Amino acid sequence: MNEPHHQRQVLIGIGLAIITTIIWSGNFIIAKGIIKDIPPVTLSFYRWLIATIIILPFAWKYFTAELNIIKEKLWFIFLAAVTGVSMFNTFVYIAGHQSGATAINMALIGTCTSPIISVILARIFLHEKIKLLRIIGMAVCLIGVLFLMSKGKFENLLTLKFSHGDWWMLAAATSFAIYNVSVKKKPAAMHSINFLFVIFLLGTVILIPFYLIELRNKGGFEINIPNSSSILYLGLGASVICFLLWNKAIGKLGAGRTALFGNLIPVFSSIEAVILLNEKITSVHVISFILVAAGLLIANLKK
Repeated sequence: MNEPHHQRQVLIGIGLAIITTIIWSGNFIIAKGIIKDIPPVTLSFYRWLIATIIILPFAWKYFTAELNIIKEKLWFIFLAAVTGVSMFNTFVYIAGHQSGATAINMALIGTCTSPIISVILARIFLHEKIKLLRIIGMAVCLIGVLFLMSKGKFENLLTLKFSHGDWWMLAAATSFAIYNVSVKKKPAAMHSINFLFVIFLLGTVILIPFYLIELRNKGGFEINIPNSSSILYLGLGASVICFLLWNKAIGKLGAGRTALFGNLIPVFSSIEAVILLNEKITSVHVISFILVAAGLLIANLKK
């Protein structure tokens, strides 16, 4: 691949990753904003059900033509469905239902650990190289995240306590890190639209028993414009569009490098949380976001 073409591909990958994080950031706003209206597993189930229905007409011809590939790679596809679909967002929504959790902190915890885990897993299982600038960039991103967690005073980290919501977000971050690495092994002969359809379908099916248990214990939800709009946003934007763009970014940048862009989600989520949820943003947030952005820039400098 010639150098100008390679640079264009990298720039396209970076653009796709940034667009994805902007849309994905709204996921945390919805997770916190409608906690009283839609139970967490129910929200996740209907999100993926809608996503599966939306993508079905576009994927069907590929699905029927690639059944043999699906059967051959079923274990890998199942892993991607469980981690990227069934587990990740369900854990995010459960975290949103925990007392004391804010959209800003959820986005922060969910995105500070996942890129680091992704880079490590990509090195172990995909043998992706971790060069010096990427390590430095990861370190700067982490400093920015820790600065925010410590409220601008690093000594506060010594007494930092994780809530139930924090632990759920850590579980979500780990599951998405596994997805980031596993999606890199997508069969080359399998169309990207079909891949998404299959993992959406499998992920939705896996959620059914948990949805039924929650439905029995907590009941359903009111069908109104805010709830319906939230589910549609998640099903179309944060699922179909975002996963397609993210997977393309991984193909152009690599799993570890793409995962670093997840650090932008707290930036966009915080802006949205201030506007939509009346959460407060301070100078600590601004400094943290600058550090995260600087870390991303360093990690993506030409090696």
